[in-house]
This record gives sequence, structure tokens and C-alpha cells, in this order.
Amino acid sequence: MSFLRRVFFFLLTNLAVILLINIVFALLQAFFGINISAYGYDYLSIFIFAGIVGSLGAFVSLFLSKWSAKRIYNIELLTKQNYSSFSPKEVLFYNTVLEISEKNHIKMPELGVYISPDPNAFATGATKNSSLVAVSSGLLDSMEKNEIEAVVAHEMAHILNGDMVTMTLLQGILNTFVIFISRVIANIADAYFGKEEKGPSFIYYIVSFVLELFLGILASFVVMWFSRKREFRADEGSAKFVGKEKMIQALEALKRVSSVQIDTETKFASFKINAKKKGGIKSLLASHPSLEKRIENLKNL
Repeated sequence: MSFLRRVFFFLLTNLAVILLINIVFALLQAFFGINISAYGYDYLSIFIFAGIVGSLGAFVSLFLSKWSAKRIYNIELLTKQNYSSFSPKEVLFYNTVLEISEKNHIKMPELGVYISPDPNAFATGATKNSSLVAVSSGLLDSMEKNEIEAVVAHEMAHILNGDMVTMTLLQGILNTFVIFISRVIANIADAYFGKEEKGPSFIYYIVSFVLELFLGILASFVVMWFSRKREFRADEGSAKFVGKEKMIQALEALKRVSSVQIDTETKFASFKINAKKKGGIKSLLASHPSLEKRIENLKNL
């Protein structure tokens, strides 16, 4: 059922993106007389097409992120109304977020717990004042109070640093250039090798598909590099909020439980405290630095 739920919300998100893109194209045509097309030699039209397709998808995903996270993970929310029923560790989770929120003058994020043996946590949401912090049952069960406090502070640092919005902007910009470059080259290839017919030929679609795939992989290296830098900043933010020794202790705890299978859901992997370890060239596509590097970075502060 969990898999089917994930597939359903993935398809629903993509349907919303496609619908919104078509609405934007229709409005531009109706009110401004701009016919957006990815084919031909009107490079401004191609760039607008690339910008809309490349950015809208990223921003729709951002604005739906909190809503979809609750449903994908079947998150049980912790609210002020049910505070009396919290476990001691849930009380610590709630109070840590409340304290950091008040000190930094932001609206307290929604809080939740999801069932998973994977000791993890993530933050998501469109803005600092409309966010969600969720922790797994595995994290609450396997970590000590100081460690939980540090992990929660790490997720709050992501929110306060505006990481969700920054990642979305970066992804949108890269998507735009990937689509634009691939479509321009595909148009040139079509002019030289395609059949003389009205509209794009088979050559156009093949070249644009291959280039979008190749350039998309290259863009992923940039996104993941930025994601790893952002993790160091979130660790440093946690150290500032609760002390670096607690954050080091939390990362050491994650190393101890690394034999536990990491959650296979990748949709929110970039915003989790822990992720699968990758070696070799795969490390360049990792959303997180190794735990060893993160610990070393904190020790050098």
C-alpha cells in the first residue's frame, strides 16, 4: 500500500505540473499573443518554453512538498492539542523546534512522526513560515535525547537557511538551460539531417531526448555538489543552536546504526539527516557528504 501511495502522489504531482504548464501556455497565447514552441529558430520562444517547463515543475513540487510528504510517509502530526499524549522524546522534539523557532522569529513548523526503522529526519515546505519537520520512529527509538536534539536542530537549520527554496531555484535554472541547449541543438540537427517536412522530424526528438538525458546527468552533479555543501552548513547551524558536541554525537550515532537499511524513498532524500553511503564516482551524485567528513568538519570549527 505504501508503494501504491507513493506512485499515486508522484503521478498526481506530475499531472498538476503538466496542467499548470498548459494553462500558462494558453494564457500567454490568449493575452500576449506569444506562441510558445520548442521547435524552430525563434530562440526567445525556445528559452521561454525551457524556462516555463524547467522551473514550473520544480516550483510545483516545492509548493506541494509538505502536502505530499504527509501522505507519502503517512505522517502523524504532533500538535499543541495532543501535547499531553507525547512520549518524552516527542516532547523534546516539540520543545526543541519551538525554542529555535521563537529565537529566530519564524512560525513554528508543523511536526510529525512517521513509521520507519531507518533513523532519519527531514524538513520540507515552500517557505520558512510554512514548513514541516518529520522524524522517523526509528530515530526516536535508537537515539539518545542529546542526539535527537541535534538532529532536529540540523533540520531547523535547513529551514532557516532557506535550503528548500534555494535548491528549487538552482534546479529550475539548470533545468531551463538543459532544455534550452538540447532543443537548440536538436533544431540544428533537424535542419541538417531531418527530412524536409513541416514540423520536427524523428531526428529532432532523438537528439533532444539524448541531450536532455546527458545534460540532465551533468546538471545533477551540480545539484548534488550544492546539496553536500548545504549539509555542512546545516550541521554548523545545529552546532550553533545546541552545541557542536551534540551534533558530533548525533553523527556518531548515525554511524553506529548505519547497518540498518536506509529508507529507499528518494523524493525527500536531499533534506534528510542521513542517506545511503556512496563510493567512487557515485559519491559525486550523493546528496550528503560522508558522516566521517561531516564529523571532521564540525571538529574543525
